[in-house]
Amino acid sequence: MGKIALQLKATLENVTNLRPVGEDFRWYLKMKCGNCGEISEKWQYIRLMDSVALKGGRGSASMVQKCKLCARENSIEILSSTIRSYNVEDNEKFKTIVEFECRGLEPVDFQPQAGFAAEGVESRTVFSDINLQEKDWTDYDEKAQESVGIYEVTHQFVKC
Repeated sequence: MGKIALQLKATLENVTNLRPVGEDFRWYLKMKCGNCGEISEKWQYIRLMDSVALKGGRGSASMVQKCKLCARENSIEILSSTIRSYNVEDNEKFKTIVEFECRGLEPVDFQPQAGFAAEGVESRTVFSDINLQEKDWTDYDEKAQESVGIYEVTHQFVKC
C-alpha cells in the first residue's frame, strides 16, 4: 500500500488558483496492476463521490477493480485532503495537486479533461468548466481587459 502524488506543470497567463471542481470531478487515469504489471488500455475515471466497499470490511475506495490478467482485486482511493490548486507562483514548476492511496492499482498516465476552474490574477474573474484535454486553454478576461490562458499542461507521478 503506497501513496502516489499527481503533479501538474503548466504555464499560466493572467490566471491563478487552477483547481478541480466538485466531488464529481473526473480524474482520468490509466492504471497498472501492481501484481502482474498489466496496464489498462482505456482511460478510466475516479471521482471523490464514488465509494466502493472493500472485501472483508476493510473500508472503502474510490475504485475497486479486478485485474483482467491475474484476477487480483485492486483498489485506489483519492485522498480528498490532498487536493491543491495550481497557482501563478507555481508557474512552470511541478506541483502536487492530488494524492492517491494505491492498493495494487497504480496510476501510470493522466488525461486532464473538463471540470477545472481558475480565476484572473488581478480581476478575480472566475473561469469555470475549463477543459484541459488539449493541454492548452484560452479565454478573455473582460474585467481586466486581457487575454488569459493555460498552456503546456504536463504531469508526472511521484511516490510519496
